Amino acid sequence: MLKLNGIQKTFNRGTINEKRALNGVDLHLNPGDFVTIIGGNGAGKSTTLNAVAGVWPIDSGEIIIDGVNVTHLSEHKRAKYLGRIFQDPMNGTAATMEIQENLAIAARRGQRRTLKWGITRKEKAEYYELLKTLDLGLENRMTTKVGLLSGGQRQALTLLMASIKKPKILLLDEHTAALDPKTAAKVLELTERLIKENNLTAMMVTHNMKDAIAYGNRLIMMHEGRIIFDVSGEEKKQLTVEGLIKKFSQASGEEFASDRALLS
Repeated sequence: MLKLNGIQKTFNRGTINEKRALNGVDLHLNPGDFVTIIGGNGAGKSTTLNAVAGVWPIDSGEIIIDGVNVTHLSEHKRAKYLGRIFQDPMNGTAATMEIQENLAIAARRGQRRTLKWGITRKEKAEYYELLKTLDLGLENRMTTKVGLLSGGQRQALTLLMASIKKPKILLLDEHTAALDPKTAAKVLELTERLIKENNLTAMMVTHNMKDAIAYGNRLIMMHEGRIIFDVSGEEKKQLTVEGLIKKFSQASGEEFASDRALLS
């Protein structure tokens, strides 16, 4: 479903602030893979997601989504293949529009725009049933402005919007980092359920090593723009935080030194 072949990216090339962010990243995802990505600050986690999304051009390498080479496609042309959720609950939705209007925008992504009636009765019924699956009572608040929702409700709605068209790849960039622990746990459970029910292929960046171990069928660890550890299946299920830190030291030759990850 996704192939990253030899991805290279350097920022501020030729200046004193030159930074090699991705250093030959090779990663192949099968359909239905749910991959968690862990690593210290500046390891290349979010940069990898941005490369897939086409936020900026890569220096060299190939990005292939479901057999289509998207390496040179712009971000907006690549968007039809992707769903994305950001760390900030304020991103990904239109705060001044109603819940049902936000869902309509997501459901019609990639379709031709016409002057037909805004939201049909049939669509409202569909959105009601979709919102009901969240178990947050939002199905009874469909005309509420999204800006009035809590951070957790908003991220749950964004998950629904990102998965409604069943994207080829779902990109989750620390999407629970701004939430309190209880809300974050609920959003993560919802994330896993939506990925399984829709058979989505997903990449989730996280600083929380327990979450990286608990969720998904595969875990990769990055360091200095490279993938240094890739584990899946039973081996992943047997991992512990202590074991993960040890694997990092063995693979990188350094001590794991990410305060955010260790404190999580």
